[in-house]
Amino acid sequence: MSPAPDPTAWGVAPGYHDVRGRWVAAEAEVARRVLEAMGAGDEAPPPAPVRVIPPGRPLPLERPAEVVTEDGATLPALDAIPPLPAGYHRLRWLDGGGELCLIASPRRCHLPPDLRAWGWSVQLYALRSRTSWGLGDLADLRRLARWSAAMGAGLLLLNPLAAPLPLPSQEPSPYYPSSRRFRNPLYLRIEEVPNAWRLGDRLVALARAGTELNRRRRIERDRVFALKMQALEELFAHSGEQEELERHLARTPGLEEYATFCALSEVHGAPWQRWPEPLRRPGSAAVARFRSARARRVRFHAWLQWLLDRQLAAAGRELPLVHDLPVGVQPAGADAWVWQDTLVQGMSVGAPPDPFNPAGQDWAVPPFDPWRLRAAGYEPFIQTLRATFRHGAGLRIDHVMGLFRLYWIPRGAEPNGGVYVRYPHDELLDIVALESCRHRAYVIGEDLGTVEEVVREEMAARNMLSYRLLWFEDRPPDRYPSESLAALTTHDLPTLAGVWEGIDGDPTMRDRLRRHVGVREGQSVGEVTTAVYRALASSPARLVAATLEDVLGVRERPNYPGTTNEHPNWSLALPLTLEELQREPMAAELAAALRRDGRSDGDA
Repeated sequence: MSPAPDPTAWGVAPGYHDVRGRWVAAEAEVARRVLEAMGAGDEAPPPAPVRVIPPGRPLPLERPAEVVTEDGATLPALDAIPPLPAGYHRLRWLDGGGELCLIASPRRCHLPPDLRAWGWSVQLYALRSRTSWGLGDLADLRRLARWSAAMGAGLLLLNPLAAPLPLPSQEPSPYYPSSRRFRNPLYLRIEEVPNAWRLGDRLVALARAGTELNRRRRIERDRVFALKMQALEELFAHSGEQEELERHLARTPGLEEYATFCALSEVHGAPWQRWPEPLRRPGSAAVARFRSARARRVRFHAWLQWLLDRQLAAAGRELPLVHDLPVGVQPAGADAWVWQDTLVQGMSVGAPPDPFNPAGQDWAVPPFDPWRLRAAGYEPFIQTLRATFRHGAGLRIDHVMGLFRLYWIPRGAEPNGGVYVRYPHDELLDIVALESCRHRAYVIGEDLGTVEEVVREEMAARNMLSYRLLWFEDRPPDRYPSESLAALTTHDLPTLAGVWEGIDGDPTMRDRLRRHVGVREGQSVGEVTTAVYRALASSPARLVAATLEDVLGVRERPNYPGTTNEHPNWSLALPLTLEELQREPMAAELAAALRRDGRSDGDA
């Protein structure tokens, strides 16, 4: 009998310390299932085909090689790697011993030295104007950005805009996308599509049906999808921007493949694992034949992404946007189809039990296998980062601890029956830094929950901003670290009105408001809200974000983790339209409270 593989050699942690500091040992059977899913053998993992190097410096080599640079030039490397610019290069051994991916990274993220700003945290789907078709869109975002900039805001922090499956039943959660590389067509403003006027009375009728959906606070994505797809399909027949679309296809890696997946999904449904076997592989001859036979439909889905890119760029020109990168993708989606060889089947990512989620969480997204991801030269991760940075001044990485370790849950197990698997965080962070500098965009790591100390140490060393939530902090805002984003809450946590009115949250949250802000019982929600955000704005934190839910005194949070039918998660519009928000006195009052005083205090 061959010896069993060593779990720690393959990155499977022997256990973890929970939020109370107690050691929770990994169960042997769970570790065995994880190793089996990885395909781990009794030998040590294969050597890494990746090497991170500093840009602009020569490095000695043990044997002769040549370097193929990112732009295609070939350079000799007989006894040393020549100085290389920041980027992705390949080193080939001249003795036929294979090749390495060379990542020349600055190692530190872009972070403007004078960055000190405030902004709104926006669930875009909830931000409806009078002319929205039942769901906030990119024209609404552009209008919000222009108004916010005039009030002194320096950013808008957005929910993920990632694409769901292109099917009549639309996924509500922005954190469960089909693809993290492409955008959600529901966010298109139909009237701003080129040649929209050609639809005439037909557009008027569709728009009337769309705006009628605004009468109900609960968002009806399926109905929005049906109306917008009708309009877009008819407009596509009149589209005349073929040269621009061709250029967009040429400069957008994976777009044709993604559009092919969308067309396949319309024919064969979901999940792709149940499609005819020849269609389950994106590079198969059967998929190529389908793409040729359905070329116009494939082009339609590529055209939608081109439109989204244009409208998002227009919004980003009004005010810096901070995009949000979800932890993963749903297993039935496009990215899981394209990158099925680097994802682990039979496993999902989640979180162990904590005081807010005593049963733990299963997010139902498959994890990347750290060894296969490295063997792929991190291409899936690189493409995902580049797509999410696009048209943004910043990037929020949800669950940034996932760059260090992820909590894997075997299929069929309860969320408390998982184990942590470690990732090569140095290399992943080097890639984040490289792409951050290339896009000249700062990075915020959502470091809440069960966080190892090394995470925040590495974030600080890499110029990544930390998250500081008043709901979680045991110190007042004036003692927050400067290299952070300060906020009261997130989409998964109670709003201020929910806590102050005793509808949501726990007693420790009210206690924090009293101790750290100095509010008193009997004060109104509006008074407490102003006091809270004035305190956050006076903190040393570089960035401060206020949710639009708090601006409007909304009691419900956008999402209640771990619930499905009990709450309309990700499906409640704001109670006022964008036009009403712009006239709301509380918005002007909070904008005044949030203005930064120009200090650049260091860490307290």
